[in-house]
Amino acid sequence: MRRERGAARPGWQQIVRDQGLVYDAPGRDANGLARPYWDESVHYVFEMEEILSLEADVELLHSMCLDAVDHVVTTERFRDFALPEWVWEKVAASWKRHDPHVYGRFDLRYDGSGPAKLLEYNADTPTTLLEASILQWYWLKDTHPDDDQWNSLHERLVERWGEIKGALPSSEVHFTWSGGDSTGEDHVTVGYLQETAAEAGLDTVGLRIEDIGWDVDLDRFVDLAEAPMATVFKLYPWEWVLTEEFGKHVARSLPETLWLEPLWKTLLSNKAILAVLWEMYPGHPNLLPAYLGDPGLLTEYVRKPLLGREGANVDIVAPGSQVSTGGVYGEEGYVYQLFDPLPEFDGFRPALGAWIVGDGSAGLGIRETAGLVTDDGAAFVPHRIPED
Repeated sequence: MRRERGAARPGWQQIVRDQGLVYDAPGRDANGLARPYWDESVHYVFEMEEILSLEADVELLHSMCLDAVDHVVTTERFRDFALPEWVWEKVAASWKRHDPHVYGRFDLRYDGSGPAKLLEYNADTPTTLLEASILQWYWLKDTHPDDDQWNSLHERLVERWGEIKGALPSSEVHFTWSGGDSTGEDHVTVGYLQETAAEAGLDTVGLRIEDIGWDVDLDRFVDLAEAPMATVFKLYPWEWVLTEEFGKHVARSLPETLWLEPLWKTLLSNKAILAVLWEMYPGHPNLLPAYLGDPGLLTEYVRKPLLGREGANVDIVAPGSQVSTGGVYGEEGYVYQLFDPLPEFDGFRPALGAWIVGDGSAGLGIRETAGLVTDDGAAFVPHRIPED
């Protein structure tokens, strides 16, 4: 694993815009100055042996996570996840029904010299999908056409929709995003997923989640045309849904209206799962020690809110590395994870976003920051695997 510099393609801004990257919240460099969010002036290089090892790590972690969900449901440990009590039975029922899932992203620490370490699992509403699937693939073809890339995302997503099509209550899927996202990133991500579903033969409808209606007479959700909604994909966090009156209707409508990602993923998208995994697999080479509520025996640790996003409300406690970020999270509780800083390459620290589609590994996206916390100032950079 190494970081290389290279010339950006002439007119790269228009190229990536034409490919769908209509949002561009600037990243930040080591001096705090703006850098492009999509930065193709640098990229990471991996050997195929490294990628094969990472693929195996990711699929093993996913399997362990599914076992952890089963453990939480079986032992009814929902309180550890700060879930409202009224939804516990619904979460358990969703898991026992095997409500289908589509995709997720593991954030990993990896430096090329040992096994990948799980930092967290973005299992409910992961973004950076278009960048990882489409943008970096065309970058590779334009700049290193003989090289390879860990990237079967598009094919796997189309395949996954085909796999679960028969388990959906209808052949029509409504794809929803929040109009509250001013960047457009959620809309683009949902639009891309909608394209992959259409390619798999599903009928698709796109609308803002705020435009979903509730028909009192039919006792079900309807779209803007007042047509019943039987299958809904949402890029809107479950923890937000469950704090709204809307969430009560969602829970009551299951499984007649099926929601993707499924309700049982409230357990995987919650950082309490990190502590559960460490309890179940102590000392596992792909895990970092993690504890609920207090740091236990850890003397150097990262305190993360159970429902935090984009590096918000994170505290790093370690000699010479005291960091605290702001935000609105934390009332739900914290998990304490061993502090194992991301490796440094040319003054930047890459976090590997390893994608899972269905139950198989599907690709890699890399975000790098100058600081210790991967936050909303991270830039996305591509990668390649040299042809032997």
